[in-house]
Order: sequence, then structure tokens, then C-alpha cells
Amino acid sequence: MKPYIHKVNYYETDKMGVTHHSNYIRFMEEARVDFMEQIGYGYDRMEAEGVGSPVIGIEANYKKTTTFPDEIAVKVFAVKISAFKLTIGYEMTCKDEIVFTGSSTHCFLDSNGRPVVLEKNFPQFYQALAATLPDNN
Repeated sequence: MKPYIHKVNYYETDKMGVTHHSNYIRFMEEARVDFMEQIGYGYDRMEAEGVGSPVIGIEANYKKTTTFPDEIAVKVFAVKISAFKLTIGYEMTCKDEIVFTGSSTHCFLDSNGRPVVLEKNFPQFYQALAATLPDNN
């Protein structure tokens, strides 16, 4: 998988010139959208097929600061897939140093808001995600 690159914008920094911590959650979402596109299941396709994927948990670990106009490379990968949940991992690096690690946990819902068993109801999507698990690479 190709990493997602985010260039820190001036408005994403605080008064000290450091990237504000809240922006890393946004970078996770940007990278996740790119990741889903890369595996062939962008959010537009998922929604067209009747699948929603809300975030139900976030973990964020800040390692080093970044500043304007740093470029942050975000590696995205599936960490765990169960019947109803997916956990996605993120590793952000800048100048070859890890600046952030984190994860987001998602469930899958049909268009009526009911839980979806991904492997049963959307096997191709499930296989595309499973292929990114660390054990499969």
C-alpha cells in the first residue's frame, strides 16, 4: 500500500508553530479514505452498496511534534477484523521519524442502521481488508 502524504498547513499549527494535536485525527481520516480507495472500496462505493462505517473508537499516541510545512507520511493497515468490527492502524512519519501512532475502530451498518457481518454480506470487501492484515503481507 502506498502511504498517504499530508503537508502540514499553516492554519493547522498553534501559537507555538506546532501542529495542533486535534489535526492528527483528521489526518487519520484523510489517510483512511485514501486507504479505502486503494483497496477498491472508497466510501462512495461502500455507501452505494448500502454500507456505512462509523467510527466507534480512537486511540492516539503522539511521539514527536511536526510543524509547517512538514510532510507527514501515513501508513494505514488493518489491525483486526471481527464479525462486526474493523480496527485500522496508523503510523505517521516525518523525516524518517515516527511522530504518531494510532488506531480507529469501526463497525459496519446497513442502510437501516443494523449491524452487518462483513464477511457474510460483503465478502469481496472483507477479503480486500483482510489482505492488508500484517500476517498477509
